[in-house]
Amino acid sequence: MSDPLPVSAATRTPPKRKARQLAKHLRGEHPDYAYLKAVFRHLRTELEVEVQREPKRLPYVPTEAEIRRYYEVVWTGRRGQDIVLIKTLLFTGVRVSELVRIRVDDVDLDACRIRITQGKGAKDRTVPFPNSFKETLALHIGAQRAKAAAFLFESSWKKPYSTRGVRALLARYAAKAGLEHNMPPHRLRHFLFTWLKTQGIDDALIQPYSGHASRTSLEIYSRIALGDAQASYDKVIDRFPV
Repeated sequence: MSDPLPVSAATRTPPKRKARQLAKHLRGEHPDYAYLKAVFRHLRTELEVEVQREPKRLPYVPTEAEIRRYYEVVWTGRRGQDIVLIKTLLFTGVRVSELVRIRVDDVDLDACRIRITQGKGAKDRTVPFPNSFKETLALHIGAQRAKAAAFLFESSWKKPYSTRGVRALLARYAAKAGLEHNMPPHRLRHFLFTWLKTQGIDDALIQPYSGHASRTSLEIYSRIALGDAQASYDKVIDRFPV
């Protein structure tokens, strides 16, 4: 028996009309999002419909030369708060949404660590920064406390920086540096973790402070101590190109 011919899009009921038809059957269940999600998951199984996923594109990772060129422009601009902000992104690999929520009290200068509260997936974690950055960060924190600022990066209106503002700031420096690629926050993050890998640090020692989550990383989180991760970080970070 031959396989049935595929149904063309022209002969199918339009999705909106089909949704109204299905709604008549489902309305009596008083469904919420979780219920509908489960129903359609089982419906896909019944109809033998496979989920088609777009292949993931590898992210662009800046080269060391691009990072050096970029930071040179940041440094020559002599804007202290910009320098501290960009170095914080480079050294810690935090997401921009996490950066703008860092409070002054989240920074442990003695241990060279920053507490990230409610990061991606509502998880808390701690990220390291190099000892060489401690004095610069301490001076910045001192200036913030003198202004009674609650956040590590705060505007003159006593509000934390916005993610949009940080992205715009990074883009301005990328333009001044004449880079072929822009420099959004996630590229600084990709650069750090790729660079750490090239220094021979295993994923298992990066994941406790990178904030990455996967089925395999959950097991790693339970086995690897932050102290071990930071020891490996400290060994190589003095070779960082900034």
